[in-house]
Amino acid sequence: MKYFITGVTGHLGSQILKEVMKLVPVSNISVGVHTVSKAQNLSDKGLEVLPVDYMNEDMMITSLTNKDVFVYVPSKSHDSFSRVTELENVINAAEKAKVGHILAMGFIADQENNPFDLSAFYGYLPRRLAESDLKFTIIKNALYADPLVPYLPELVERKNVIYPVGNQALTFISLEDSAKAFAKVATSDELRKDGKIYTLTQSRNYTMTELAGVLSEVSGHEIGYQPVTLQEFSDMYNQGGEGHMLGSMYHAGAMGLLDVVTDDFQKIMGTPATDLKSFLKSKLN
Repeated sequence: MKYFITGVTGHLGSQILKEVMKLVPVSNISVGVHTVSKAQNLSDKGLEVLPVDYMNEDMMITSLTNKDVFVYVPSKSHDSFSRVTELENVINAAEKAKVGHILAMGFIADQENNPFDLSAFYGYLPRRLAESDLKFTIIKNALYADPLVPYLPELVERKNVIYPVGNQALTFISLEDSAKAFAKVATSDELRKDGKIYTLTQSRNYTMTELAGVLSEVSGHEIGYQPVTLQEFSDMYNQGGEGHMLGSMYHAGAMGLLDVVTDDFQKIMGTPATDLKSFLKSKLN
């Protein structure tokens, strides 16, 4: 089996690559990067490094030819139109290259009434793959728990969690757990079923008061819950123009659309996902 993994210079893609390398020979893995000359560290590991530009169909066809499993991690963009355009090029190239199976990254914020800026893309993803000629599997992630670690000092200083989600709950998954599940599905014929959609979450969700309690325990500082408004949150965290996207995500949370809990991780890995308290303690110690 020949595997092709994209997004390997990013947070999730790099960890997926690390986990896949534990399961299959390096000679069976190719990775896609924007600039091959800047990926010598990957070549040094014995990986085949190929150029990737999601908007360049010819380049994508060349890189995807003779690949059995294509792990597709979308590029980081802040609007659905850009990602849908990218997806169209990716699917067209994968079909022409006759890729055996595409394993795509999704997200729980994909409901029809979800106001998240990227919900249209995540809702379009399974429908578009279903009508394509490709065999596909989708793994949807919950919110990443990892950003809570560098964010914790600010919350300690504020003495409050400020997410504008009211009395609704949020569900999390760590990047490491997500990557392990991606790698297991990618390399398992039994799990990599055509049309199958997995949703990765921890075994429970958290209201903001409960989240504040966990953060208080792991930090040793009393943290409460005092939400700001959606607009205030968007303005506060608009670095890189991401403010509206982040605000729209927590708007979805306030509607109760980000509280999904499943046992899909356990079905894939045979053990539950790392719980939030244990994850945070492991990163803070």
